[in-house]
Amino acid sequence: MPRSDPTDHALAAIASILDRPVPQREPGTAKAAGKSTAAPASDDVDGYSKSGPGPIAALRFKWTVRRSDEGEYFVDESLGTSTAPVAIGPLDREAAVKLVDECEREAQSRFEQLKSEIIGRTTVADLVRKSDET
Repeated sequence: MPRSDPTDHALAAIASILDRPVPQREPGTAKAAGKSTAAPASDDVDGYSKSGPGPIAALRFKWTVRRSDEGEYFVDESLGTSTAPVAIGPLDREAAVKLVDECEREAQSRFEQLKSEIIGRTTVADLVRKSDET
């Protein structure tokens, strides 16, 4: 089994955040939300959130639905734990939940693709290294 290189983890995390289409955005403020569920259980989706994959929390995206005082929904997208969120919206309730789910699914797909590529390259490098040793 190939050894894990810390660079592989960093590259995987970085790749999971790249090449993302940029929807219309406006500045916003996220509420502290501890909810993270597979699907919203009630009509109130305020606080519904999901996070992207990756071994480095500082490079992990998080998407959280927020309801404004006017009843509109926004998705606050943040990177890591110390960045200011960027608001996407206004959206209706269903579109906000769908956006959170799609963003998480897309990030997971990219992460898995990059991880597979890195594993393939690591395997080839190990084979070359072993053949040079013999």
